[in-house]
Amino acid sequence: MLTPQPLDAQALKEALKDDVLGHLSRSLGVLAEDATANDWCRAMTLALRDRMAAIWLASEAATRETGAKRVYYLSMEFLIGRLLQDGVVNLGLMEAAERVAEDLGFDLGASLHAEPDAALGNGGLGRLAACFLESLSSLGCPAMGYGIRYEHGLFAQSIEGGRQAEAPETWLSAGNPWEFPRPALRLPVGFGGAVRETGKTAVWTPGETVEARAYDLAIVGWQGAFANALRLWEARASLSQGDGFDLEPFNAGDYLGATEPEALARTISRVLYPDDSTETGKTLRLKQEYFFTAASLADILARFTTEHGTDLSLLPRKVAIQLNDTHPAIAGPELVRLLMDAHGRSFEEAVGLAQATLNYTNHTLLPEALEAWPEALMASLLPRHMQLIERIDASHAKAHPNRKAKALDHGQVRMGELSFIMANRVNGVSALHTDLMRSTVFADLDRLHPERIVNQTNGVTPRRWIRGCNPRLAALIDGAIGPDWTGDLERLSDLESHTSDAGFLEELGRVKAANKADLAAYVAETGGPALDPSWMFDVQIKRIHEYKRQHMNILEAIALWHEMRDSPGKAWQPRVKIIAGKAAPGYFFAKDIIRLIHDAAHVINADPATRDMLQIAFLPNYNVTLAERLIPASDLSEQISTAGKEASGTGNMKFALNGALTIGTLDGANVEIRERVRPENFFLFGMTAEEAEARRTKAGHAKAAIAADPRLARAIASIRDGVFSPGEKTRYAGVVENLTAHDYFLVCSDFSDYWRAQREVDAAFAETATWRQMAGLNIARSGWFSSDRTIRGYMADIWRAESVL
Repeated sequence: MLTPQPLDAQALKEALKDDVLGHLSRSLGVLAEDATANDWCRAMTLALRDRMAAIWLASEAATRETGAKRVYYLSMEFLIGRLLQDGVVNLGLMEAAERVAEDLGFDLGASLHAEPDAALGNGGLGRLAACFLESLSSLGCPAMGYGIRYEHGLFAQSIEGGRQAEAPETWLSAGNPWEFPRPALRLPVGFGGAVRETGKTAVWTPGETVEARAYDLAIVGWQGAFANALRLWEARASLSQGDGFDLEPFNAGDYLGATEPEALARTISRVLYPDDSTETGKTLRLKQEYFFTAASLADILARFTTEHGTDLSLLPRKVAIQLNDTHPAIAGPELVRLLMDAHGRSFEEAVGLAQATLNYTNHTLLPEALEAWPEALMASLLPRHMQLIERIDASHAKAHPNRKAKALDHGQVRMGELSFIMANRVNGVSALHTDLMRSTVFADLDRLHPERIVNQTNGVTPRRWIRGCNPRLAALIDGAIGPDWTGDLERLSDLESHTSDAGFLEELGRVKAANKADLAAYVAETGGPALDPSWMFDVQIKRIHEYKRQHMNILEAIALWHEMRDSPGKAWQPRVKIIAGKAAPGYFFAKDIIRLIHDAAHVINADPATRDMLQIAFLPNYNVTLAERLIPASDLSEQISTAGKEASGTGNMKFALNGALTIGTLDGANVEIRERVRPENFFLFGMTAEEAEARRTKAGHAKAAIAADPRLARAIASIRDGVFSPGEKTRYAGVVENLTAHDYFLVCSDFSDYWRAQREVDAAFAETATWRQMAGLNIARSGWFSSDRTIRGYMADIWRAESVL
């Protein structure tokens, strides 16, 4: 058992002060009087890393002593954001850190924000993985996350002339003081080559080999009682290639050729989600997925044999592997390959062990997001795996002769089906999503394996998403019900009795107003428009995508602008629509949405008739840190995806926990949020998933919806006629064509109801006391959406793992 030791506040402060000063001088070589915010940030990071390492090693020792089952979480993304504030909060060092900063004369806030935002993810998938790692540590479940140490992550977004521009993220330019490099751990990962049959097994001789080099980060849980690790792999040229440097061409003057092996190897871990619209892009994307999966499985088996010996029949009892989406789906054939070709197991034994060890989380019902790779590419890049996939699919067909779902279908390797076939459990991430999995994308496989699909509704960590990002709200909650909610979020229900207390609601209003003032100051400092904190802050922060319907949001803003101009004497509720998010580099429609938002803002924000009632702000380069600023300051949370398309969402949970009210559809976890907070505290609009499917079958549904709503027709016409693109009327011809002729995501069909719900929002926000009570009830009733609760579900229902605490 690991138990936190009681700490004396003065002694804790002095110890932290000594450690910070020690690292400032000995690790960084800087005098205190010369130190910058970045220097103080790094010195504090190293001081906290020392403490985390001690907890991590003690946790590892306890795990080995008990022989506990280990969980391994494989994900292409871990959107961990900045870790210093997380560490300060979870180690209970916030008060000590504030006193150290006061003693030494530096700005703690500036130092916390000097840390780069780790560019290891894109959106909800990666942020969920980060929340899960923190909750695994908080609950004392032995675990390790595995991913890629991206040099540049997704991309840094800027806006040039209203258009998205992409540049490399530079988060690693000064190194990463949190990580522990493991130079001795170098695992070979091969591609291509040939396969030679040797009886029941085979020998794969890759044509290309790179090395996976490991970097570990300690992830400490609440109150510092336990810590796990995130292991990130970097691709480098192998030692046999001179670490990627060839002296002979260098001496011959071919300086680029001398480093070519290293450059090609490092390409694998440079960028998250390289554009796969080209053949080379597809190849790189598949290389990335195999690279980190192969390295991780080799490491997992090595760790298993070190602890438990060579009896691999024990693997399912001691190891649970979770595949976060289809990106690591190659884990099924790879684990079978290792068990057969390296450990001598029969095909049947290898498949059985793999299926008992692997689990798969599905995150999407969108066909384009359920990965499929050309068989020719798979056979060329991973020839042994292609053989095994064929055999796995044939074996499944033999066992289930009436099956319709196939891992190999029309020349494609279908990674969702492969993941399902090779999994012990397959889980959805909200109740609606799981039901739709059973009835749509995996209907046939669910019929064949009726116990395999389970639900685990997502959650978020309250340490990061209330106590860390919203300290004013955390202090208010502490004063009302005590601090224990941080480790047991469902205790927020104790707040409900306070939501009828005028004094509490007044304080809640002050918290929100202060957070809004902070955001307004930040937006002004970064060159954005002036925001009035007395206005409604209406926020949509998500990856830019048609199904998330940012274009419906901006259409409503355009329609509202027209209405305000037509009725200048009406008492309109002032609001600012704040939008943030990145569009994938090759997703041109999403980029058009960003440009339309900016063009509409340029016209609307400058209109003297409406600028005192309506503003639009697009905040560039959305990341975890920006979310931590936006969510506590938000009044209204836009969760407006087309019903049946969002698996869960976790932003919706973060907003509700921070006292923002939701306008949303019955999609993803919105359904469960509305059930928890009650319908009267949620602004519902739009069709259900079943109604949406039925509407798509009706010819001309978009034109009918436009004809029935003059506001919508006028908004679309103003885009078509160049009101927001003077001199270039055809700029948004594609957007107009999408809306009027196709509208697969039913923007037009849902628009009228969206407008109605927005006017209900206006009326509610005008009643300040009522709005605050609704916000308080959202906070009090959202405690179920904790990632601690989610992880307890995984531990009990999927992994069969227990806490070491």
